Amino acid sequence: MAPRTDPDRTPVVIASGQSIERDALVTPLDLMTRASEAALAGVPRLRDRVERVSVVNVLTRSGPAPASELADRLGIPGATCEVTTIGGNSPQWLVNRAAAAIADGSLSVTLIAGAEGIRSYRARHRAGLPRDDGDTSRPPDPSVGDDLPGVGPAESAIGLVLPVQIYPLFENVLAARAGRDTGGQRRAIGTLLAPFTRVAAANPYAWFPTELTAAEIATPSPANRVVCEPYTKRMTAFLGSDQGAALVVCSLGAARRAGVADRAVFVWSGAEATDVRYPTARPDLGASPAIAAVGTALFDAAHLAAGNGAPAVGIDDVGVVDLYSCFPSAIEIACDALGLAPDDRRGLTTTGGLPYFGGPGNNYTTHGIASVTDRLRGGAGTGTRFGLATGLGWFVTKHAAGLYATHPPPGGFHLGDTSREQRRIESSALAVALEVPEETVATVVTATVLRDGGGDPTGAPLIARLPDGRQVAAGPADGSVTAEMARTDLPDLIGRTVVVGGAPPRYRLPDR
Repeated sequence: MAPRTDPDRTPVVIASGQSIERDALVTPLDLMTRASEAALAGVPRLRDRVERVSVVNVLTRSGPAPASELADRLGIPGATCEVTTIGGNSPQWLVNRAAAAIADGSLSVTLIAGAEGIRSYRARHRAGLPRDDGDTSRPPDPSVGDDLPGVGPAESAIGLVLPVQIYPLFENVLAARAGRDTGGQRRAIGTLLAPFTRVAAANPYAWFPTELTAAEIATPSPANRVVCEPYTKRMTAFLGSDQGAALVVCSLGAARRAGVADRAVFVWSGAEATDVRYPTARPDLGASPAIAAVGTALFDAAHLAAGNGAPAVGIDDVGVVDLYSCFPSAIEIACDALGLAPDDRRGLTTTGGLPYFGGPGNNYTTHGIASVTDRLRGGAGTGTRFGLATGLGWFVTKHAAGLYATHPPPGGFHLGDTSREQRRIESSALAVALEVPEETVATVVTATVLRDGGGDPTGAPLIARLPDGRQVAAGPADGSVTAEMARTDLPDLIGRTVVVGGAPPRYRLPDR
């Protein structure tokens, strides 16, 4: 067997493609076909050598075998086909997995693709047109990845299941920690996100290519309503685009034989980890030990990839960054875990981020990786040698990161080891109470208020800690509690007490 550092087995992202459709009705398969064709057009001699086609989980209907249908459309029917489970971490996880297989010699060329056609899906529904469900006669493509749910019984019991409901819970922890009230936190978020809109404005694949000021993002208005405290509409991922992306990942040897080695962007290292699975069980809803573990493992692996005697590789060596950015709290938590400043001069996105570039379901990170590697391939600036892309699944739950470079790793690709930290994270999970038989005073860990299109409060879920140390997810006892919560500065409520009881648990504010 050839050694791990066999140069021919160095994994590279050799090509990428992206697609967007604003007018015609399309399917996810149409979009990922366009993106894949764009990628393969730059490396035509690799088309017949694709051994595996991996498709990122599609939220809109795409039939039981989208990878097999894609392979047929592209004229590579002999490839092994698979589809991932749900999770925005999936694209980077697929690249890490492919890089490890290429490094050990079990894979030579693979195509990773995904798309969402949510705009078209909704337009068909409004027009009364039939859905396009793909070829339902095909046997399902095999599924790969972690298929555990995003929330547990505690969250489900009170209807706490959507990202727009859960990410604000993290945000209000961060606000309280920073000593900001709701208005102050909105202003801080506007400052964080305004540079994202600048990137989106210059990106031809962005759904909203418009630069916004911090005030335009942060100030509530009829066009920018508060959707869930403290988030305005312009702070949240946009799940309504038609976008696709694809990557061709191969060995350096395959790239050389195809005459395209000059296009290579080298995969130096990758890492993955998972936070405590369900939000109510987390000991700190304003932090991600898993992202921190991924960052440490990623750069430790990069140091091994650099070879004996080479200096350590760290976050300061990275010139191009794309952080998963579905909601502001995801960005803020990742910055803290990775040692990035929110106003880092390098920027935190290459696409414009999910609120402005668009949030094509689980496939956003394929666009992120495509953008990072395209910038590196195009010479993203003097001295820029490394790029970082991160992916996130569910509710700051599943994480994957990759380190890319313009030059080969002398020590070969390395996958970071997070096993020790993973065990520590899992052992930190707190016990969760699914019912509280007798009314009990509990300490608020975090809370939010949901609002409808007219700005009226429709719910006010919170997470609290009971005197015995268990945590509980609870909804308001009645509409009057919801109304009172809507008048409350939520960061100021954290650390105070409520009265919790019942099954599922409900809460009321103590008499004042």
